[in-house]
Amino acid sequence: MLGMKNKKPRLTAQIDSLIGQNTEIRGDVVFSGGLHVDGKIKGNVIAKEGVESVLTLSNKGRIEGEVKVPNVVVNGTVVGDVHALSHIELAAEARVHGNVYYSLIEMAMGAEVNGNLVHRAGEKPSSVSSPASVTLASHTQS
Repeated sequence: MLGMKNKKPRLTAQIDSLIGQNTEIRGDVVFSGGLHVDGKIKGNVIAKEGVESVLTLSNKGRIEGEVKVPNVVVNGTVVGDVHALSHIELAAEARVHGNVYYSLIEMAMGAEVNGNLVHRAGEKPSSVSSPASVTLASHTQS
């Protein structure tokens, strides 16, 4: 399969908001639609309820806080728990230092999760209390 090495994340949406590479936000970010982050957020990133939102964190991006978004594509660094109600894609340069709560997950070779992977079918992140099914995973290339 030619070109599979340079495969880009498949989960895409219209970008309604962009946080540029030279931007740092301190505080919570609440959004709807598509949010693309190339910069740094020190605070929680939360999608408005009832909207099929997508967060895309590029390999240049960093989030230090909790993420609660239905659809997430990570190729940068997250320091905090990630709650993906629908789908999460961890690309090759993804680094998550925290737990990942998901319904559907895709993980590329080279992605790292330094925490627990917790399958949550159809639950809202606010209802997460204790893991029902926990798998410790740290995938790195040797």
